[in-house]
Amino acid sequence: QVQLVESAGGWVQAGDSLRLACVASGHSYSRYAVGWFRQAPGKEREFVGAISRAGGTSYADSVKGRFSISRDIAKKTVYLEMNRLKPEDTALYYCAARSTILTVPPSSDSSDYNYWGQGTQVTVSS
Repeated sequence: QVQLVESAGGWVQAGDSLRLACVASGHSYSRYAVGWFRQAPGKEREFVGAISRAGGTSYADSVKGRFSISRDIAKKTVYLEMNRLKPEDTALYYCAARSTILTVPPSSDSSDYNYWGQGTQVTVSS
């Protein structure tokens, strides 16, 4: 079992950068892959990016080249670095984790994830 807590989001202007952290607690953290998702008001939750157990990453086309995911295993933390933010990035951001074997690639399917953080709001003004 793992518990996830996202760092505080924020209110930024278009073009700014913001880094979110997803801190995990619990057993066997190294067995988990982590994904980031977001949900804007009135819209479905959508995939942002993910990092596999092996460290491979995958991103949604809408954020590719602007967002990046990294991790610090010793700190049990996965980061979502968001650059050149746009108003359309405004959403509630969630991190999620799933237990996988080492060779499984990152997943963009939210149903693959068993554990979710509480979400953190990111608002980008134009």
